[in-house]
Amino acid sequence: MTQTLPSYLKHHFLIAMPHMEDPRFAHTVIYLCEHNEDGAMGLVINQPSGLNLGDVLEQTAPELSVPRAVSDRVVFNGGPVQSERGFVLHRGPQQWESSLDLGPLQLTTSRDILLDMSSGSGPEDIFVALGYTGWEAGQLEQELADNVWLSCPADYQILFELAAEQRLDAAARQLGIDLSLLTSQAGHA
Repeated sequence: MTQTLPSYLKHHFLIAMPHMEDPRFAHTVIYLCEHNEDGAMGLVINQPSGLNLGDVLEQTAPELSVPRAVSDRVVFNGGPVQSERGFVLHRGPQQWESSLDLGPLQLTTSRDILLDMSSGSGPEDIFVALGYTGWEAGQLEQELADNVWLSCPADYQILFELAAEQRLDAAARQLGIDLSLLTSQAGHA
């Protein structure tokens, strides 16, 4: 008997199928920061929160003088879990107080990265979110089996360079899919 090893999707995008029933995740793309036997954690990358980094810094560090290029950066709704907590996904080897090395990227949750960003010494490629998405052990695998999500390897150009409203279609195009041609109705034979 052959045993198959589980296939984990760390550093992949999850693309919500048109029939996604949970309004918090309808029409979303999620970057999976972690996926293993214990569960999964990711950040929604295409839902701007209506806040910019200047708004967040004004609340967390009102004493800072923040350059406009930093202040105007969009902050995203990363997901419904711990929505008051900030996450900075970034490229580069530099570590901050609370940085988790994800391999090609880092995930930082400490205030010191914001201070460095405000002084111009932070990373160039950044994605800032409030909150995250999470799945318990086996939950994401079941959702994938139920065809709730499509997945594809993450493209960092989509994550760091494309406008939020272009990310969903760009991620789907990586799979050769035009989401507008998919129906939200489930078919049964």
